[in-house]
Amino acid sequence: MTQLTEQRPPMEPAVRVHGGRSAALATAFVRGGLAAGLGLGAFAVLVIAAWIASPYPDSGPGGALHTAAGLWLLAHGADLLRTGTATGVPAPLGVTPLLLTALPLWLAHRVARDTLDPDDGRPAPPPVAGIAAVASGYLLVAALVVVYSEAGALPADLLTAGGWCPATVLAATGAGAWTAYGRPLPGRAQSEVALRAAGPALLTLLCGGAVLAATSLLWHVGEAQASFNGLAGEWSGRASLTLLGLALLPNAVVWGAAYGLGPGFLLGTGALVTPLGFTGTPAVPDFPLLAALPGQGPAGWPQGVAAAVPVLAALVLGRRVGRAARSWSGPETAASALAGAGLCGAVVAVLAAAAGGPLGSGRLAAFGPVWWQTGAAAALWSTAVGLPVAFAVRAWGRRGLRKAAERATRAADIAAGATAGQAAGGSAGPVPVPPAPSAPAVPSVSAALSALLHLSVPAPATRRGSEGDSGEVLGGPDAGSLPAGRPDTTGALDALDALDPLDPLDPLDDDSGDEAYGFLPAAWEPPAGPPAEPPAPPPEQG
Repeated sequence: MTQLTEQRPPMEPAVRVHGGRSAALATAFVRGGLAAGLGLGAFAVLVIAAWIASPYPDSGPGGALHTAAGLWLLAHGADLLRTGTATGVPAPLGVTPLLLTALPLWLAHRVARDTLDPDDGRPAPPPVAGIAAVASGYLLVAALVVVYSEAGALPADLLTAGGWCPATVLAATGAGAWTAYGRPLPGRAQSEVALRAAGPALLTLLCGGAVLAATSLLWHVGEAQASFNGLAGEWSGRASLTLLGLALLPNAVVWGAAYGLGPGFLLGTGALVTPLGFTGTPAVPDFPLLAALPGQGPAGWPQGVAAAVPVLAALVLGRRVGRAARSWSGPETAASALAGAGLCGAVVAVLAAAAGGPLGSGRLAAFGPVWWQTGAAAALWSTAVGLPVAFAVRAWGRRGLRKAAERATRAADIAAGATAGQAAGGSAGPVPVPPAPSAPAVPSVSAALSALLHLSVPAPATRRGSEGDSGEVLGGPDAGSLPAGRPDTTGALDALDALDPLDPLDPLDDDSGDEAYGFLPAAWEPPAGPPAEPPAPPPEQG
């Protein structure tokens, strides 16, 4: 049997590829369903733990599971319907705690990435087919959860569940596929720069919104504490309220960004909060985060500081575009800046739509930022401030490029001149560098004194040349003109002059400029000549 197995002919390439692709798509479908089940299980564990810890539960385990199913659908953007109202009319609940959305989106993203980029040797399906398989498995579980939630106290709204859930899942799986293929960017440089500039600008805007929300919460910390103590009784209630507040913190960040952009947010159909003031009559439920709202009436200068948030975001966008557009033309720079502004506005609009929604019927039908106003304001701020900044940064960068080009041109001219000089000299090698002149040897003090002590040596004899030649002295050109018996002091004076005037051991250094004999005592002066012989006596007279 082993021999037959080893000698079995290999499978044809076409059959092997087809079978591998089908198996990969089936695996992707199953993995998508498992990802949805893992997220749903995490929500179920959280809700059941809260139900167990509650001292007065109002339903059994079935009610807790139905609540977990409703929260899981709410995390995907679907609206829930509260059936137990006083009027008997179901009231919508559409404010999604954005922190709850992080887990389902991450699971869908991770499954799509691992499916399209397997690391265990499995065949990878095509990108579009792989995304469709993962999303189909995930949405099949979501459809079953929608059907299951219909029997609970918080059933899902079919319209929003059929619209938001597929959009959320496809966005997460598409991002996973983009990650699996190395996060490629568009081929055009302008589109790539627009994407890279919109990301930091959006992050700056959200960070500014977080600062505004935190500042308002700290300013009204007393009211928030009173609201928390009034709602939470037992420790289980405090824990549940704390978890709900943490899940709504990203919503508060988006609301702060919308406030800084200008449109602000709604607190019911008849109340609006903007940097210009708080107008209308709000329909605000008792909640710690909502206790940090500004007071009603016209706003002062502290609220006007919120306009710095979109300005900073637009500055970041313009700077990123301008630095990349130093070698571009004006229309290309404008197109990149406008594309970045539009992308930033689109993402802000989606976040504003997810962070708001209805909290009930009637006056609570609109709660939070208005998505299209917030997105339009983000695009307008980014265009009005970011576009001029992009052109200003581009002009400054082009100025630097011109200076760099001038320096490069001068360096090239100098190099060309040196090459031409070598060619004119006929030398193929490098230009020889003449050696540095060596410093003359400086005689020591002892040598100078020795020369002075031997001044009494008579002048050297002259050498006669041919007829007509003057006497050439061996000691120097001027030695022949010395008087008879006068010693030659040229060598000694040269030795003294050659002494280093900066040498601290030179006892003969003097800046007076006198002759060398001025330094010597009179007893050292040599005689003018040999002593004259006494005159011969006159001859005797005969």
